[in-house]
Order: sequence, then structure tokens, then C-alpha cells
Amino acid sequence: MNSDKEEDCECAPAQAETSPEGIPYRDYEEPEIENPEASRMKRAAAKHLIERYYHQLTEGCGNELCSNSWCASSVGFNRMDNNAAAVKALELYKGNAKLCDPHPSKKGTASAYLESSTHSNSACSNRKLKQDFHSVRDNFKDINYLTEDKVYEILDICGKKEDYSPLIRVIGRVFSSAEGLVQSFRRSKPHTKEELKSLQGKDEDKDEDEKEAAATSSSAMEEDSPSSSSRLGESSSGENDVQKLAPDEVSVDIEAVRRVYDRLLSNEKIEAAFLNALVYLSPNVECDLTYHNVYSRDPNYLNLFVIVMENSNLHSPEYLEIALPQFCKAMSKLPLAAQAKLARLWSHYSAKQIRRMVETFQQLITYKVISNEFNSRNLVNDDDAVVAATKCLKIVYYANVLGGDLDMEHNEEEDDEPIPESSELTLQELLGEERRNKKGPRVDPLETELGIRTNDCRRPLIPFEEFVNEPLNENLGLYYDNRIRMYSERRITVLYSLVQGQQLNPYLRLKVRRDHIIDDALVRLEMIAMENPADLKKQLYVEFEGEQGVDEGGVSKEFFQLVVEEIFNPDIGMFTYDERTKLFWFNPSSFENEGQYTLIGIVLGLAIYNNCILDVHFPMVVYRKLMGKKGTFRDLADANPVLYQSLKELLEYEGSVEEDMMITFQISQTDLFGNPLMYDLRENGDKIPVTNENRKEFVAQYADYMVNKSVEKQFKAFRRGFHMVTNESPLKYLFRPEEIELLICGSRKLDFLALEETTEYDGGYNRDSRIIKEFWETLHSFGEEQKRLFLQFTTGTDRAPVGGLGKLKMIIAKNGPDTDRLPTSHTCFNVLLLPEYSSKEKLRERLLKAITYAKGFGML
Repeated sequence: MNSDKEEDCECAPAQAETSPEGIPYRDYEEPEIENPEASRMKRAAAKHLIERYYHQLTEGCGNELCSNSWCASSVGFNRMDNNAAAVKALELYKGNAKLCDPHPSKKGTASAYLESSTHSNSACSNRKLKQDFHSVRDNFKDINYLTEDKVYEILDICGKKEDYSPLIRVIGRVFSSAEGLVQSFRRSKPHTKEELKSLQGKDEDKDEDEKEAAATSSSAMEEDSPSSSSRLGESSSGENDVQKLAPDEVSVDIEAVRRVYDRLLSNEKIEAAFLNALVYLSPNVECDLTYHNVYSRDPNYLNLFVIVMENSNLHSPEYLEIALPQFCKAMSKLPLAAQAKLARLWSHYSAKQIRRMVETFQQLITYKVISNEFNSRNLVNDDDAVVAATKCLKIVYYANVLGGDLDMEHNEEEDDEPIPESSELTLQELLGEERRNKKGPRVDPLETELGIRTNDCRRPLIPFEEFVNEPLNENLGLYYDNRIRMYSERRITVLYSLVQGQQLNPYLRLKVRRDHIIDDALVRLEMIAMENPADLKKQLYVEFEGEQGVDEGGVSKEFFQLVVEEIFNPDIGMFTYDERTKLFWFNPSSFENEGQYTLIGIVLGLAIYNNCILDVHFPMVVYRKLMGKKGTFRDLADANPVLYQSLKELLEYEGSVEEDMMITFQISQTDLFGNPLMYDLRENGDKIPVTNENRKEFVAQYADYMVNKSVEKQFKAFRRGFHMVTNESPLKYLFRPEEIELLICGSRKLDFLALEETTEYDGGYNRDSRIIKEFWETLHSFGEEQKRLFLQFTTGTDRAPVGGLGKLKMIIAKNGPDTDRLPTSHTCFNVLLLPEYSSKEKLRERLLKAITYAKGFGML
């Protein structure tokens, strides 16, 4: 390479280094320059130039009309693998081959590779090394990554000149470059415990260590830069620094990033630079993660997502159309380990920070769902932006769980006896495939990676309800899962009839007598559970013996109600009822066999599958136990508040427990007939006094006995019945205990104003009809019990569905002129048939009589 070429070229030859794929830069040394800084800059520049050749060979310049034969964008270029491209890049560098400039369409991608390297920046030749330093600084062309001090320095200069265009260009260059952004705002050392606490929203002044970190950030870049040897496969200090980071730590200074955003986002022009840069950045990041496995080569790549997510304006309308959807698509491509690390990092954030991120993704999901008309041909789960934003929201969801009040222990043991499988062939087996997910759906991989379950969290950082997106729920939900399974069972049944000549049986048919409803249902359901439990997942079809009527939902609703009323009758003795809490609990001394408890478990599962709401009142610990958690002392707060308060006072007692209370590790209970029953919490418990030292153990064992051991036999049978119906459902993995209760029992909140807003009219009535206005005035004047009777009469249940009464599509239809006949209803369709009564008084009298004496199918 002669001197003329050296004067005009972009970069000088390199010392022996390493190529992007680990190929050594052999024997391309120049005599060492006396100036060590210049020598270092020349070596880095040479290395950068070879990287440019490499990416030109693998990705091209982006110009479709490119004529450079050694550019992947040129016509007729023969593609080569990465290793061949690395070797060829060295040859092109040695021969000073033509190097394309990035085409405008390639700007976002090229910026990561075509900007100057971390160390040399724009000084590429001896002539350029002699340029005036201050003129370069004024243009800021040498800045390709940012620190907090650099930002403030540029901001100060721009402020004095009242021209922020240089800062805008720097932000555009760095924030549109994956490499530049990954290198920016690095820490010189991992987070300390005190610094992690500062992420929880504490506004503390920047201390001396942070000033030192900003001052030494340049040297930190040499150690951690992805363009350094750690990125290229060598063992380096940067790689070691990554290994030293804890699972919930990253090498970016998050507090510095927040301060920078606070300073810059108040300027509209600068804010636009962040927006435009994100549009350029996101597709290239998505490509890097999808095809180049970039995170495994440099875990610091995660810094990019941490920095972008600190932008508090991401949820603004300007980002929703293009920038945020593209960024979510890129973020959704993160490998599992990276998602887990983000979740662990964000779990240290404050509730305010978590809520901001939730609102960002929720706003995008809502915007996309509302702005598109989804239907059977245009499914919401086919929308890339909605799917990607939901995956990103899931990461924040697990961060919210990890940062909350966790109970990682106290898990119920699995049932010893496996639930019997169907004796019939499944559709997959008929087609020669093995049956999948025999033990239910797979657990979310991120949950497994983090080693937690959602049900381990008793109280998250922000309420779980904030993760609910109602517009999206209108397109998705368990209802569709249930219906798909039911229709699938029907199709399989038809296939059986064709293949095996079996009789069609698309429904779970139950024929019962009203006066023997429990015995009949128990016998029939037990037979089904033993012979073919898959039938329990079919749509329920109930027939009352001696009664006419086609079950289109209403008869099933009445069946569920009658079963629940009888089983929970205190005279039966299966459950005890607490007048203070209005809740039922398993009777430890019940004489009923386990089959009765299995039946009620099956009934609860069937109610979910058939979208029926049951009038069941259990403490929350029952649903927690159904989801695999054991009851603890904390669960006594609602299950047995009197006992909970007594034990709480015992734990807080400041005197001598042994001398003042004289209690032992033997406790007593009362059976069904009022007789005391003694139970030793420990062996020879009556001889072991409770002291200040062992009272925590006493409380834990007492609670364990009350909510677990004393009702173990009854609850296992109950849970077994529930799992017979739901074991292959996503129920356990998609819903929390509170949501299971809502699915089974409905909402206790009755908003009749919301019901009035959503009610439809038929047969000549409309919202402005006289009798309709009088009807709503009358209904709103009813007491709580009368309103529940009206709901029972009209819908078959006195509870509101998930989402409230506004989700109950009730219809009021005209049923002739004025008459003495009572109003009637079709509970299966939620239809009220209302004659056009002549007065408001008559309407009230007839309606009250109808809802008060509405028992039996004969009313319908």
C-alpha cells in the first residue's frame, strides 16, 4: 500500500487482531507510530474497516443497483457463509478493494457497522490524525456512544449556540445504532445493593462513585464493547465483566439514563430524534436477534432494551403507529435467558416504573385491537403487533410477580392416584399421532426459566388487574377454549361413528330426578369418570325426568343450582357454615363418603366449562389449594378470622407466653355433635408448652392443621373431581385463585345501571317505550335481595358474570298487551318476556310475584 493510497484511504492497516468470526488479522502490521494514541486508533480503525468489508459481503450496502462485485447487494453476487466472508474480508482489506457507502435504505443497519469504532472514531489516517481536535469536537462526528457527561457537554455547547441540531444528530446516530446504544451509558462496575435500591424510585443525588463511573466510562467501553474481542470470541475483561454480573444486573447505568431522558425529553425536537432513531433501530435489532444470535455472543446487547424502555414517552401517540410496534417485535425475539434477566432486573423497579411499562404495552395492544376489525377470518392472534406487545407485557408481568410478596414454599403434593384417561381413541391417535399434553398444557417457558409460579405471589407490586386488557379479552378468552374443546369432542364423535361404527354422542347427557338429583348425578358422573373421563369435557345436556324442555343452557343452569343448594345444605353435613364470614368450609367429621366431595368438585369444573355461575361461597384458600398451594397462617385471615386474630395476638404478646397463657402443642376441636376432639401438633403435644421461643412453630402447625391436615381426605376428593374436568385445560396456568373464584362464582358486585346500558329490546319495545322506562325505575327501586331474585329469574343465577352485569346480554321482549299473566323468561337466552302492563303499580306487583315464585322449569 503506497503513501498516496494511505493518504486517501479511510483507515490505515491494522495490527494483528481478530476478525468478526474469530479469524486472526495476520501479518498486516505497519511500523509502530511513535504516538501511542495514534497507534491505538489506527489499529482499531483497521479492525473496523475489515468489519465493514465483512458486513458488505454478508448484508450488502442496501443499494439494489450496486455494481460492486464484492457487495451482497449487487446483481449476481454469490452468497457465502460467515467463515468464508470473514476470510474474504481480510483479502479485500489487504488489496484495498472498493468499499460501498451505505445506501439510505440501509442506514439503520449500516450505522451499527459503518460508524467509526469505539476507540478510533473518525481519525483514519495520518492526515486525519493531525486535524484540529476542537473542530472535530464542535461537529461531534467522533461520538458514536454516549455517557451522561458527554450528553451534558453537548447539551451545554448547543445551549450556548442556541442550536440543538448537533445534539439531535448525535442522538440520531447513537440511538439508531445497535452497537452505539449497547456501548452507551455503561457502568464501570456492577450495581451495589444500595444502587439497586435506588432503582425503586428513590431520587438521590448523584454520588462521587457515579461521577467517577462517568469519567472512566471510556475505559469501561474498551473492556465491555461488543466490537471488542469479547464480541469476536476471545476471552477478555469485557467477557469476564459480563460473567461477574448477577442474574438481575446489567452493565448499563440506569439512573444515568433516567437523568438524561429527564433533561432531553422536554425538548420537542430532541424528542423527535428519539422517535426517528427507534424506527431505524428496531428492524435491525429484530434481524440481529432472529438471524445472528447476537445476545449469546454479547449479553450486553440487553442494555439496548433497558435504555429504550426508560423512555417515558413510549406510550405517547407518536410512537404507537410505527416505532413502538416495531420495537415490540424486536423485543419479542429476545431469547429466553434474556427475557428472564429483564424480568429479574425490572423486579427491582418501583411500582410506578412497572406501571409505566404496563401502560406502554397496554396502550399499544388497545390501539391495535380497536383500530382493527377482527373476525373469524382476521384473527387477533395473527396480528404481529398485538402478539409482540403481549409477549413484552408478559416479561413485565413476571417482573411484577418477582417483585411482589412471594411464597415459594407450601406447595400441595400431587394426587397419588392418576386421573384415568379416556378409553377411546383420540383424533390424534386415529391419525397415527401420540396423544399430547396428557398431564395438561405445557408451563410457560419463562415461568420455568425464572423458577416461579404466578400463584407463588400473594401480593404483586401492582394489582394483577392492571394487566387485564378488556378490548383484547373481547376477542379471546377461556370461553373460546371451552367451545373449541366441546366442538372438537363432537367432531371426534362423528369420526368414531364413521371409523368404528359407534353411536353419536356429542354431549354429556344427564337424566336426573328432581327429588333424587344428588344420587342420580353422582352415579351417572362416577360412571362417566371411570369409563371415559373425556366425556366430562363435552357440553352438558340435562333432562329432568317427567319434564318437557330442550336444554339450551337454562336447564343446565337450574341443575347446577339445585345440586349446589342440596350439597351445601348444612343439614347434609358436608360443609360447615360460618355466620360471621358467610363462607362454607369442609366438615372434618362429615359422615358423607368421598364420592360426594368428588361430585361437587366435578360440578365446579363443569360449571366453568359450561359458563354457568354457581352460588358457592368458599374462602380464597380453597382456590389457592386447587391451584396447588398449601394453606398457611395468612389464609386464616378470611377462612377463620377469629382464630387468626387469636394466633396473631399470641405472636405479638410481649409477656411470658408459657407462664401467662399455659397452652401446649395439643389443640381441641368440636365435631358435628359438639364433642371435643384432641389433636397433638407434635408427638406428646400435651406435654410441650408453648413458649416465646417456639410460638411461631406452634402457630404455623396450628394453621397447617386447620386448613390442610384436618380436611385432607375431603379436600383431596374434591380436588380430584375438579381436575377430572380441568386437567387438560389451561386453567391452572393462565388463571390465579382470585380469577378461578370469579369464573365459578361470578362477581358479587351488581351494577344494574351497567345492565340497563347493555340491554336490548325486541317485539316492539325500545329504550324509549313507556313500560321500559317504568320497568327500570321499578327494578332500580328494588332492594339487594329482590335484585338478586330478578337475576335468578331471568338468567338462572344471582351473580354477575366475569366483567360485571354490563357483559350480560339481556333482552326484554314484548309478550302481548295488558294482561294479568306474569312475566316469564328464557334463562338459556337471558330473555325476559314482559307484557305491556297498563300501570307502573301493576308492573311492580306482577314482576315481584314472578321472581318470588320462580322455582321449577314449569315457569319457563
